[in-house]
Order: sequence, then structure tokens, then C-alpha cells
Amino acid sequence: MTGRFSGQSALVTGGAKGIGRAVVMAFAREGAKVGFLDVDAESGLRLAYDLTARGVDAFFQDGDVSDPEVLAAFVDEAANRFGRVDAVVNNAGISRAGILSGCSAADFDHVLAVGVRAPYELVRLCLPFFSDGACVVNIASTRAFQSEPDTESYSAAKGGIVALTHALAASLGPKVRVNAVCPGWIDTAIPPAPLSPADHAQHPAGRVGRPEDVAAMVLYLCSRDAGFVTGQDFTVDGGMSRRMVYHGDGGWAFRP
Repeated sequence: MTGRFSGQSALVTGGAKGIGRAVVMAFAREGAKVGFLDVDAESGLRLAYDLTARGVDAFFQDGDVSDPEVLAAFVDEAANRFGRVDAVVNNAGISRAGILSGCSAADFDHVLAVGVRAPYELVRLCLPFFSDGACVVNIASTRAFQSEPDTESYSAAKGGIVALTHALAASLGPKVRVNAVCPGWIDTAIPPAPLSPADHAQHPAGRVGRPEDVAAMVLYLCSRDAGFVTGQDFTVDGGMSRRMVYHGDGGWAFRP
């Protein structure tokens, strides 16, 4: 297959559904060879079958990114199959709520193991295989910068991966560029969730986001067009986090 990433390889975590799936499919459409990892074996195997049936060089591995042995096996397969790594997208993430819901230290540690430690470990394992000009994109969230109550574990993980992004960019440049994408409200439900007109209208862009919106930014950051972009975080939220809202605005009321 031909495209912007013809002859290149991409690795994606959390690639079986939602944003990760959209990223895998976008790379495949642009000619990349793709390896992806997810805990959802059924969805992952189905996607891998569909891709290979269309002539895409793709493989799927079932596993939890918080397990270093799973990541090591994933990188070994990619190295043996592709010979090099041109792009890594750290998308896998989980939440165990926060302090008001009794999120334990063990739960908190697991969220950070998936959301921060695993991206670091995957990049570390890929170091011998990165091509010159390779790129890493970490999927963070607008929750790295703003919160609702009882979201400590998820917010901490997303804040951590934003900081990890600029630290890795400083360490790995100029050979490898590292950036983050911070999605806002992205409708990842299959089928799409029933949303109200107000759900869409509250976004300055006029709609709730789709996984493909995030995938488009990921592919831009991995492309040659972004060759001077590293260590940055990019918000993809339809303008929602830039909208100031006060009690009484637009019919919104604060009811503590």
C-alpha cells in the first residue's frame, strides 16, 4: 500500500478500540506497517484480521501494558517483523476514579503504571530500533490541565504523561521527536452514544469529537510536515477548554 507512511512501521498501544483503533486504521490507510497491543483480544484479533485481509502488514498482541514482559514481547515481535520502529503511539490508559471513591494506593499505582510507566518503558525498549526521524506521540487528555471532582488517578496519569513528553523530547532529540495529544470529549462508543444538541453546541467547533479527529493530529505529528515540532502538547477538544463559563451563562447553573 502507498501513502505518507509507506515502508514505515508504527506501534500503537490500546489499539483495538476507540482512539487507538482510529490511529491504527489511519496509519494502515497511509501505507504503514502496524503492530498494536490491547487487553481486548476479541476486538484486536478481529481488527488484525480485517487489516491483513486488505493487504496491510499488521500484527496484534493481547496483553496489559503495565506488564514489562508484555511490552518486551511486543517490541521483539515488531523488531523481528519490521526491522525498525518509525512511530510509537502510547494510547493505552485506564481510570480508577479518585479520593472520594476510595481509590486505593494500589489502584492509583496501577493507573500510573498503565498511563505513565508503560509509555516510558515502551520507548526505552524501542531505543535500539528507532529510525532517524522517528516519532513518539503520547495520548494525554485535557484532564491534565482541568478536572472534575473524584478524578485524581486519571488526571495524575495524564499530567504525568504530558511531563514525560517534554522530558523524552529533550533526551531523544534530534533523532526522535516526542509530542503529546490532549483530547477533550471524544465519542468512542460503538455505536455512537446518543448525544443532545446541547452536547454538541457547547463546543465552539459545534460538535463532540470523534476518534478520527485525534488520529488526524497523531498522523500529522508523525509526518515529515511536523519535523520541527517536538516536546509539545496539542489540545484536540473542539475549543471546549477555551470557553469560559459562569453561573447563568447559556442556561448553565452551578448547583453545589
